[in-house]
Amino acid sequence: MKPVSCVGLLVLLVGVLVTVKGSILFQSPKVLIVSLIRNKEHTLPYFFSYLEDQEYPKDRISLWFRSDHNEDRSIDIIKAWLKRVTKKYHSVDFGYRSDAAKRYDEKSSTHWSEDRFADVIRLKQEALDKGRKMWADFVLFLDADVLLTNPNTIAKLVSLNLPIVAPMLLSDGLYSNFWCGMTADYYYHRTDEYKEILNYEKTGEFPVPMVHSAVMVNINVQQSLNLSFDKRRLPPGHYTGPVDDIIIFAMSANYSSIPMYISNSASYGYILVPLEQGDPLEKDLEQLTNTKVYIINEHGAINLKEDLKHFVPKVPKDKMGVSHIYMINLERRPERRNKMFNNFDELGLDVEFFPAVDGRQLSDDKLRDIGVKFLPGYADPYHKRPMTMGEIGCFLSHYYIWEKMVAMNQEEVLVLEDDIRFEPYFKRRVAQVLDDARRIGGWDLIYFGRKRLQEDDEKWVVGSETLVVAGYSYWTLGYLISLQGAKKLLEEKPLEKLVPVDEYIPIMFNNHPNESWVNHFKNRNLVAWSAAPLLLYPTHYTGDDGYISDTEDSARIDNFNKVLNDTSDSSAEKKGDKEQLSSKTLMDSTISRDEHELSVANRKSEL
Repeated sequence: MKPVSCVGLLVLLVGVLVTVKGSILFQSPKVLIVSLIRNKEHTLPYFFSYLEDQEYPKDRISLWFRSDHNEDRSIDIIKAWLKRVTKKYHSVDFGYRSDAAKRYDEKSSTHWSEDRFADVIRLKQEALDKGRKMWADFVLFLDADVLLTNPNTIAKLVSLNLPIVAPMLLSDGLYSNFWCGMTADYYYHRTDEYKEILNYEKTGEFPVPMVHSAVMVNINVQQSLNLSFDKRRLPPGHYTGPVDDIIIFAMSANYSSIPMYISNSASYGYILVPLEQGDPLEKDLEQLTNTKVYIINEHGAINLKEDLKHFVPKVPKDKMGVSHIYMINLERRPERRNKMFNNFDELGLDVEFFPAVDGRQLSDDKLRDIGVKFLPGYADPYHKRPMTMGEIGCFLSHYYIWEKMVAMNQEEVLVLEDDIRFEPYFKRRVAQVLDDARRIGGWDLIYFGRKRLQEDDEKWVVGSETLVVAGYSYWTLGYLISLQGAKKLLEEKPLEKLVPVDEYIPIMFNNHPNESWVNHFKNRNLVAWSAAPLLLYPTHYTGDDGYISDTEDSARIDNFNKVLNDTSDSSAEKKGDKEQLSSKTLMDSTISRDEHELSVANRKSEL
C-alpha cells in the first residue's frame, strides 16, 4: 500500500525582523510545502481550497509544483488555481511533463513500479535540498489527497517546533498517516497504542516510528542535514529494506536520532486510503464522497473555491430504487436542513423535504381537533413525565408520512430525520440491504439507524448477511417502510392512545418490555428488521457540543390541559445518550460491528 501521490508543491516563508515603535516583532518562520500529485483531478479542487484557507501568511509561502504521467485534468486544475493565487504567495515554481499516461514498467496507474518509486524519491529529495538552499525553517510534505479542514494546521505545526511532526488525519476506516510499530523488515505493525491515538483515547504529540502524507520537518535542527529519501545517502551498511520513500525517510530520521511525532491535539483534517494495485478509480471517488460527508457533518458544508467548481461534476441523484425518500425537518431549523441537503448533494440522493410538525405550535385545542388521546398511564421511562410537545410533533410528522404513503400508494419509502450522519459507502450498503430484503420478503420496516436497548442477541434474518430481527430499540433516525407496514401502523389508530413514535414502533413489532402499554395495542404484527451494521448514526449525543433535542427539551403536556416547561432531569438518562449495552453484549452480539466501524464511530463522536 502506497500512501503518497505524485506532484511537488513547495512553500517557502522568509523570516525577517521588523521594528515598530521600539518593539521588535518577528515574522512567521519560513515554511516549505512539498506535494507530489498524479491523477488527482477529483481531490485537487478541495485540496487547493483548504490549502488556500490556511491562516498562515501567504507572502511567507513559496509554491513549487511538479506533475507527470497524468490521465486526467490534474495539470489544468493546477494551472487554473495558480492563475488566481500566484500573486498572494512569495513565489511559485510549477513544472510538469505531458508525457505518456503510464511509465514503461507500470501495469496500471495505481501500480508502484521501481521507476515510479525512483521518480518520487528523486522529486522529494530535490524538494528537501531546495528547502535547505532557500533557508527554509520548515518543510511540509503534503499529499494531494489530504484535506486540511482546520485552517490553523500549518500555524499549529510550526508552533509545536518539533523536529518532525505530522497532524493526525482521519480516513473512512482505521487508516491514518502514522505507524506506531514497525517490523524488523521495515513494514507496518499494528499496536494497541495506534488505536488509542487514533480514537483520541489520549491526546497530544507522541513519538512514533513513521509519519507520512502530511509531514512537517524542522530544518533548523542540526541533525536534519542527515535526513534523506535516497537510500544512497544513508549510513553505509545500515539499511537493507525496500526502495520506498517514506520508509527510507523514517529510517534516516532513526539513524540520525531525530524523533518523529504524531499530533492529535487538534482535529486537523482527512486523508484518503491509497488505492491498491488494480483498484478502480471509482473506489477513490467513493472514498472522497465518504470524506466529504464527514466534513459536512463536522463543518456543515464543503469548502470549494468558486473558480474550481467547474472541475467538480455534479453527482446525479436518484432514490436508490425505492418509491420515495422523505427528510423530516422543522422549518425553524434551516441549518440542519442545509446540512442534510449538502449531504444529499454529495451522496446523490433525491430527497423531499417534509416539514415537521412543530411542537411549539401545538396546543390542547389543536390536539383535540386532531383527535389525539394519550395512552393511559404513560410516563417517560427515564423522566417519569408525560409526553412533551416535541415528542407529539415528532410522532405526528412520521404519522403524516405514513398517511401520505397510503394516499399516494408508495410501495417503499425511506424516512430520514435531520440529525443523522451517514456511514461510509452508504448507497452501496443500502443496495445490499435492499437486495436481501426483497429477495427474502415479508418485511414491513427496516431500521437504518437506531439505539438498541435490549441485552439479548439479535438473530440474523435467515438467508441474509446484512439484516437482523430488530429488538427493542429507540430512535427513528432513518428507516425503510413498506406500504403494508404503513397501513399496519395506521390501522391501529395510534393517535387515540399516543406514545412516542420510538415506543410505538417496538410495540407494534411486539418487542417492548412494558406489558401494560403493549396490551392497549391489539394487532402487534409489524415485521421489523434492522440493517447490520447500521447505516446511520446521530450527529450528536446527549452532552456533546451542539446537541439539541427538539423532542426532549420542549414543553410537556400534563393532564391534557396544562402545559409544563420543566422537562430537564440531569440525573436521568436521555434517549439521546449512546447505547449502554454491556460490553459483553457488544462483544458477543451477532451483529457487533467490526474494528473498522467501531473505531470510525468513536473517532467521529469525539470530533
